[in-house]
Amino acid sequence: MAGKPLVLNNMAQLNVQRVSRSGSLAMHVADQLEALIGAGSIAVGQRLPGENGLCESFGVSRTVIREAIAHLQSLGLVATRRGVGTTVVRASVPEVMPVERVRPATVEEILHILELRLEIEPAMAALAAERHDHEGGLRLQAAHESFMRACAAGSLAREEDYAFHYAIAEATGNPCFTTFYTQLRHSIIPRANLLDAEVNPSGSGAYLSKVEGEHTAIVEAILARESQRAREMMWRHLNRAKTMYDTFQRA
Repeated sequence: MAGKPLVLNNMAQLNVQRVSRSGSLAMHVADQLEALIGAGSIAVGQRLPGENGLCESFGVSRTVIREAIAHLQSLGLVATRRGVGTTVVRASVPEVMPVERVRPATVEEILHILELRLEIEPAMAALAAERHDHEGGLRLQAAHESFMRACAAGSLAREEDYAFHYAIAEATGNPCFTTFYTQLRHSIIPRANLLDAEVNPSGSGAYLSKVEGEHTAIVEAILARESQRAREMMWRHLNRAKTMYDTFQRA
């Protein structure tokens, strides 16, 4: 069977979507390219089209394309060389583990809660995108900024993470979502269930940096009133956490 061509010249065959004029355009582009790379549609070793081709495919400026490529570089998925172009070097982002070990009973509890959250919170994020008012948007932005400050200060940001998701629940205008969060309280955040001895200090910073990026994508989608994108970003955020803790259950 013939392999994939070294240079990907035709993005049209991959059915990429021209991005909307709301939210982070660079993240829209980066997310699509990351998904195509992860699915193998753009293989390791293949070079992406040049900037002009990507601009045409996605309907955005060169600045947006450069920001998207820079994001993929930061994830370790692509490498760019002058005179050669941008080449895919890895098919997936290596998961950073914020913990060294987890007690079996704790893993089971975390996975039960994440399973529940995966059924509820994507819909919650979509409703927040549709219904949030000005004050709700400001509260969400403030909660996100508080989370980022806590991460920058070297904290595990457990309280701030809870407050971020609670702000999304508030933004729906449906009190059942805030009741759901209040009843589960901080156990809803996986890191809140961990003992300090279980935390991996060397991996926590990188892990929280990734969480921060996911939170940013969720906030941007909600504030742009992109309900479907908010739903998708929340699902990806929670599913990545579930996949990570699944590895401890299988260990």
